[in-house]
Amino acid sequence: MKKNIVILGASGSIGKQAIDVIEQHPDQFKLVGFSVGKNIDYAKQIIETFHPTMVSVQNESDIEALKHYNIEVVHGIEGLKRVATLSDSHIVLNALLGSVGLEPTLKAIESGKDIALANKETLVVAGELVMAHAKQYDVNILPVDSEHAAIFQCLNGEDVKQVKKVVITASGGSFRDLSRADLEDVTVEDALNHPNWSMGNKITIDSATMMNKGFEVIEAKWLFDLELEQIETILHKESIIHSMVEFEDTSVMAQLGTPDMRMPIQYAFTYPKRLSHDAPSLNLAEVAQLNFKKMDLERYKCLKYAYEAIRIGGSMPVVLNAVNEVAVAKFLNKEIRFLDIERMIEKEMEAHTVIEHPTLEQILELDEYYKTKDYEVGA
Repeated sequence: MKKNIVILGASGSIGKQAIDVIEQHPDQFKLVGFSVGKNIDYAKQIIETFHPTMVSVQNESDIEALKHYNIEVVHGIEGLKRVATLSDSHIVLNALLGSVGLEPTLKAIESGKDIALANKETLVVAGELVMAHAKQYDVNILPVDSEHAAIFQCLNGEDVKQVKKVVITASGGSFRDLSRADLEDVTVEDALNHPNWSMGNKITIDSATMMNKGFEVIEAKWLFDLELEQIETILHKESIIHSMVEFEDTSVMAQLGTPDMRMPIQYAFTYPKRLSHDAPSLNLAEVAQLNFKKMDLERYKCLKYAYEAIRIGGSMPVVLNAVNEVAVAKFLNKEIRFLDIERMIEKEMEAHTVIEHPTLEQILELDEYYKTKDYEVGA
């Protein structure tokens, strides 16, 4: 039987690679619904190729452009929730950018859909809430991030209570060979030149600041029910080992692969089975060597702030995520310098009064507050 799939964020980097996976296996997967932001031309391509039953667009004004297709067109956050709960879907891939992915994910869970999660912010801002929801409605949260997909695979058949620690690898991003002094004057163009991965602009900047890795630490805590002290990060510039798990007996299991996001996407779609994947196999003789380096939290302060945010808990990760989203957008718009991203985050975290166990409403209110706040540029 084919697995019916919904993709939230089909026009982003992960969404497009998921489309590629579905196209490679038409006998296994059917795209029944999807969302895009403003890329209506790409939405038309998807509709003409896959003939899904529903599409959600960001702006109501774009509905008219798709009306002549035999498809239901919805819009905005309510549209995202509609497409996330399509009755005939089996799995929802959340590949949205930012905390906008939270509400549709919760609604999809309530509808009994398994979640293939590529949207980091959903667990960063509401990990406790989302995982409790998944348990209540008995659905799987299947990680798509290469690092969490690696941990997930290493833990197959294992008892998580016997895990000593997990080690999440980091490429180091665009500026891994630069000192902090060098970072003062780096440009947007420099930051977007990632050495290993093909990703969207926001995630590429998060990789350069190491906030991306900080989000992954927070995600790992919630996904695998770990203590913060059990989650380690290490620099590994080749991006061949995606993560490792050390067990109580000191045995270490690692998942290796080429830097190709289609593999973890496909595994989330097929879990617990595997399918053939049309990609080059990993050739370790060709790689020749793997390098590792201890993570310096003073060099990568955004990662340090992420550890602090989840250690404090409550509403602090909401602040971390929202201010980072604003700061990255300002950097991409050339309104602030690269290191101003971490300065903005530090300032707002220090000023925040934590709410313990925030409700969904409180999370959304805080998120909106920090995203619309009038920041002093360079603060």
